[in-house]
Amino acid sequence: MALKQYLAQKLEQRLSPQQIQLMKLLQVPTMELDQRIKQEIEENPALEEGSDDEYDDDIDGDQDFDDSDNENEDFDISDYFDEDSADYKTQTNNTSKDDEERVIPLSGEQSFQQSLTEQLHLLDLTDDQFMIADTIIGNLDESGYLNREIEAIVDDLAFSANIIVTEEEVEVVLTLVQELDPAGIGARDLRECLLLQLQRNHDGDITRFTAKKIVEDHFEEFIKKHYDKIQKKLEISDEDLKEAIDEIVRLNPKPGGSMKESTKNFQQIIPDFVIYETDGKLELTLNGRNAPELKVNKDYEMMLRTYSEGAKTSKSDKEAVMFVKQKLDGAKWFIDAIKQRQNTLLSTMHTIMMYQFDYFLTGDETSLKPMILKDIAEVVGLDISTVSRVANSKYVQTPHGTFALKYFFSESLSTDSGEEVSTREVKKILSEAIEAEEKHKPLTDEKLTELLKEKGYNIARRTVAKYREQLNIPVARLRKEL
Repeated sequence: MALKQYLAQKLEQRLSPQQIQLMKLLQVPTMELDQRIKQEIEENPALEEGSDDEYDDDIDGDQDFDDSDNENEDFDISDYFDEDSADYKTQTNNTSKDDEERVIPLSGEQSFQQSLTEQLHLLDLTDDQFMIADTIIGNLDESGYLNREIEAIVDDLAFSANIIVTEEEVEVVLTLVQELDPAGIGARDLRECLLLQLQRNHDGDITRFTAKKIVEDHFEEFIKKHYDKIQKKLEISDEDLKEAIDEIVRLNPKPGGSMKESTKNFQQIIPDFVIYETDGKLELTLNGRNAPELKVNKDYEMMLRTYSEGAKTSKSDKEAVMFVKQKLDGAKWFIDAIKQRQNTLLSTMHTIMMYQFDYFLTGDETSLKPMILKDIAEVVGLDISTVSRVANSKYVQTPHGTFALKYFFSESLSTDSGEEVSTREVKKILSEAIEAEEKHKPLTDEKLTELLKEKGYNIARRTVAKYREQLNIPVARLRKEL
């Protein structure tokens, strides 16, 4: 087949670099926006922080620049002396610079592996035993469990440290590691972890002895909460069984995590929006504390002034001007993108606030209306994907707490009367019903379905099970208590 050459017209829709930049900025939460702006300032010398007020006298809006020499250029020099950028400030005016909130980072504490290694130095170990123990500690996961096979540890020691040992020798050292604090460290499963803790400070206590027998001999029945079978096999009273179960429940299933949680630096949530309630009226503000004032670098504007007044004969002069033009374009685009970001966030959040007006006014979760992305997109006049970007990783501070925007979106459900209600309302009723149930006889999914039908919510049992799982509530059998 011969090659042919032909002309064709084709219509395509593509996002401009400015639109792509705006879409990316919409996804950035407030607490990351400051870092994103600083990154842009580092990459673009034509963009800088600060107010344009100090330059008002330097730039005269009525000054006439002769652009006659630029008729062959593809841009107008006067476009880069626009005073409008001085009017835009990304920072809200209800917070002064002196009130800037600064987060002091906490110093990291030692990990539980480091603590265990320090305890090793207090034991009377040979060099090989210390190396084995150190290898075991290095293989513990975040919860303090040893999930690596003993045979694999033997191979590691042989290949990496040139230490030839048997599995029995590693087992002996593992026993020593399991005697370190916190109790339960070095266990290979949950059962062994609980047993290690129960073996400490036994002191002949009958309750602790019963608890140890349950974990040692009837662990399967225990995790499935078949308490009647345990009681029958051990021939103990209801009170003795309850005390033994309480003893087991008080144990720590993740001994390594206990130290990690105590030294964990939790991420701070900075709300992107703040809603105030005053005399039955709601007021919405955008948190602009992490968005500094931005302006175009005047030195770069002066370069173009010089260019407009002088001759551009050499190639290097033209390349320099094109470089300045690109940087000024980037700075103006970024400032405009930040401005559009703020406007889009405000308009979208205002629509959400008015849609869920009753909830923001009262804080009653059952007053939340069914709301999906399409509902907001139609009112704001934006694409669903844009609303999704706004709702992603954004938080709003309300008089009733701080919530992720996604919290307010939910599907609808019809009642017997034909009323459209939010699925969140059904989940709220489920949660309250389970919280108030008799713990020794918890409500099954069938009972919960009947309860909802009595209240007018005609939903299937499998849907009730799905909502229960979304609430992280276990099945009735696992909720049973003595």
